[in-house]
Amino acid sequence: MILVDSHCHLNFPDFKDDLNAVIERARQAGVGVMQTICTDMAEFDEVRGIAERYEGIYCSVGVHPNESGATEITTAEELIARTSHPKVIGIGETGLDYHYERSGRDSQKQSFIEHIKAARATGLPLIVHTRDADEDTVSILNNEMENGKFKGLIHCFTSSKYLADEVIELGFYISLSGIVSFKNAGAIRDAIADVPIDRLLVETDAPYLAPIPYRGKRNEPSFVIYTNRILSEIKQISEEECAKTTTDNFFRLFDKAERSACA
Repeated sequence: MILVDSHCHLNFPDFKDDLNAVIERARQAGVGVMQTICTDMAEFDEVRGIAERYEGIYCSVGVHPNESGATEITTAEELIARTSHPKVIGIGETGLDYHYERSGRDSQKQSFIEHIKAARATGLPLIVHTRDADEDTVSILNNEMENGKFKGLIHCFTSSKYLADEVIELGFYISLSGIVSFKNAGAIRDAIADVPIDRLLVETDAPYLAPIPYRGKRNEPSFVIYTNRILSEIKQISEEECAKTTTDNFFRLFDKAERSACA
């Protein structure tokens, strides 16, 4: 059974003392590929460096919405310039976060649109973070799709059936984190119950959001097996079939990644 952790943060300080061991545990658990995500342009070289050092690890380039107001808005051109590297397979994470609002809504929206432009120009998937911002997220995605198609996913889905239905209609994918295993996550499980299995991915968002039975502890890519297990129960399929399908989905969406790395 081969799995992909489609979204983690291996450059974060939580892993500075045992990254090699964390990656080895992921391999032992059957996690063949990981994508380590960029949240700030200042960290891109470090993120890319991790992807360069390890087989089967890829990365993205982007600015998290909570970081979008810290400096001048990163332009599409600046993002595009960093996508020529073979290990850079996604644009983001980007989007809207109205829960914390560490950056103003206007700067978040401007940054989001610049990332969409980069995704459209490169053909790389857009990795969208959205929290308490369903309507504005859908509005921007719909408006920008009229300017030219692009592909992407909602990462760490924690939202409504409305958002799920809208983004699936746009051709997007949805990625599930360990949150889906929480006892109080019934609404999330209900929201994705009707999402076709061929539009779903799994992730950890490590070091955050460790699934049951590790909730409250540091998350790591090996724990993605528990998210896969919950998804298999929701879809009433075997864990093996669920792993195969979500892995296939990852490589269909992130088609710059080499499938051979998952062997």
